[in-house]
Amino acid sequence: MRADEASLARLMALSQQGDKQAYAALLEACRRWLRGYYSRRIAPSSLDDLVQETLIALHSKRASWDPSRPFLPWLAAIARYRWVDHLRRLYRADEHELHEELIGTDEEPAVAARISLDRLLGLLPPAQERAIALVKIEGLSIAEASAATGQSEALIKVNIHRGLKKLAHMIEKE
Repeated sequence: MRADEASLARLMALSQQGDKQAYAALLEACRRWLRGYYSRRIAPSSLDDLVQETLIALHSKRASWDPSRPFLPWLAAIARYRWVDHLRRLYRADEHELHEELIGTDEEPAVAARISLDRLLGLLPPAQERAIALVKIEGLSIAEASAATGQSEALIKVNIHRGLKKLAHMIEKE
């Protein structure tokens, strides 16, 4: 079966009504689609785990799909969130290794990365740029960033969230 919108939507609708065969066919079609989606984004060694993790998320969220809406964008949104979570885990796991690697090597890559980061941040509205710089780069707490900028703590959080979302969107386009 080809993973086209109409077929997947029909299988999902049947699955929501309790059709186990349709659900098995849906999971297999989604598994193939997800392998294609992720194969261009992650290392092959992580592919199967991320596909399985996404299928589990699909299973737990299947009641939230509205049959009057397209299925593939819904699946793609779940896949994207799982992919971002995967990237966050990789970043956190490699954070200490990266820090030690930068300390022991030439500073040129770090300088180039900082220039690239500054350019990206420069594309954001000033309030978002400042909030991200203070909290995510300089390591200030939300309360400290709030005091430094005069923005409320809630606004600092919103500016960070919106700014990071905008940065992710810009990076994905490239």
